[in-house]
Amino acid sequence: MKDFIFITGTSGIGKSTLAKGLLEHYKTTCVEQWMVPDFFSRNGVEEMTGELEELTCWENQVAMLFCFNKLGYKNVIASDIDDLRTSDIPIVFKGYRFVTIKLICYDIHQLQNQMKNRPNNGLIDFELQQKLNDKIINRTPLVNEIELDVTGLSIDAVLKNH
Repeated sequence: MKDFIFITGTSGIGKSTLAKGLLEHYKTTCVEQWMVPDFFSRNGVEEMTGELEELTCWENQVAMLFCFNKLGYKNVIASDIDDLRTSDIPIVFKGYRFVTIKLICYDIHQLQNQMKNRPNNGLIDFELQQKLNDKIINRTPLVNEIELDVTGLSIDAVLKNH
């Protein structure tokens, strides 16, 4: 049993799908970045920067995770974490029992097809997706991080085998 299960990876790789499968399995709770309420600025005047927006989403997600932990929830699933913040996980959650599942895929066409078939018509920037995917694949695993290669696997196969 873990306190937290983090799922990371590039856009379209199946983070939310895996999170839903784990949620079904563990019958606990899941916190994804999209759950952070909409916001436009801190004071209604200054424009929101990408850096401030990312920081606000991260801090809100961390606060929600710690709230669930404080209330006694176990195996709390956290997904849709920006790879910029992945390296913060071992620092912020030091002393807690956690695992990070880094989803990787060596078939860029598989990722692009998954992006095309997303129900919410999310960002489809294939060049950016490939750059981020290459970066994630080549990043050395962090403390308590395991790699899960989804290349050639169906959603059902990923959920069944892992």
